[in-house]
Amino acid sequence: MSQPVACPACFEPEPVTGGYFVSAYPPFAHWSADRIPEFERALANRQSDEPFGLYVHIPFCEQRCDYCYYLSYEARSSPEIDDYLAALPQELTLYLQQPALVGRALDFVYFGGGTPSLLSRDRLERLLGSLQQAQPGAAPRETTFECAPRSVTRAKLELLRDFGVTRLSMGIQQLDDRILKLGGRLHLVADIERAYEQIRSVGFDVVNLDLIVGMVGETDRSFFGSLERLIAMAPDCVTIYQLEIPHNTPLFRDVGSNSVGGALPDWDTKRQRLERAWERLSGAGYEQRSAYTAVRDPERHGFLYQDAQYRGADLVGIGASSFSYLGGVHHQNAASLSSYLAASAPDRLPLGRA
Repeated sequence: MSQPVACPACFEPEPVTGGYFVSAYPPFAHWSADRIPEFERALANRQSDEPFGLYVHIPFCEQRCDYCYYLSYEARSSPEIDDYLAALPQELTLYLQQPALVGRALDFVYFGGGTPSLLSRDRLERLLGSLQQAQPGAAPRETTFECAPRSVTRAKLELLRDFGVTRLSMGIQQLDDRILKLGGRLHLVADIERAYEQIRSVGFDVVNLDLIVGMVGETDRSFFGSLERLIAMAPDCVTIYQLEIPHNTPLFRDVGSNSVGGALPDWDTKRQRLERAWERLSGAGYEQRSAYTAVRDPERHGFLYQDAQYRGADLVGIGASSFSYLGGVHHQNAASLSSYLAASAPDRLPLGRA
């Protein structure tokens, strides 16, 4: 039997920039508008027994972070916010009229962004009310809402709780002001502490805090110091992402122009810090439940949105660039704010590629 031949390229150093995993299968290069009829056929087919979920994309931020690669727009320069919020329940209503979805109750809902908590309380109330009206019936088993520290207020939190939000997720990235400033974050540690105190006082079934390992200027001391401060806060769930620098991020441009404000940890360093972080969280009573999450109590602190999708649940994504999965077919909506609004109509879904 012949022996395998080593490929020299396989041992080249990993690039600092670019993605480090295949984010979808089939890869996006194989998605096209030509495949939309297959998604339409899935919508026209009989109903499935799979759990059914909804993703709601709110693509607005106070300011885009240097490392962010998600679709988002600065709210102060986006006059279309109200038009966008009106299009979301219209889209959901049209989906729920399709044979594959008519009469099906939602098992889980996820509001992501962008920064959903950036919306004013009045806009949030209008959006949540219209979505609830479009999908009457029993409340979902889980509703997750993403928020950012500076846009958290007690009035918004109480509204979210009253509308049935069960799981609140806040991106804090690190608890070190120097690292937050180098990463282009607007919030500081004091903002995190204020927001977290309000979140806990209002009360949600599960509170998740996000960290990022590999931030600009990060050291062992800054990362593990942040981790210790987070453990002392005792969130129900901790999520840790490794920093990526895809080509559509401001940080990628800074790397290319050698204008990054601090050193960037390499992949080996990030992985070592992540491994040590899981060990420390385990010692603090957390149990790792996925490649990037750990919880204090697996029986009480679940994440249905993640678990159900891992097992093939049906998912409808509404909003610009949102992803759906139905009957074995993947679909992505029109991928920009302008194209989404142009394609949205009471009798037409804003379909993009599948």
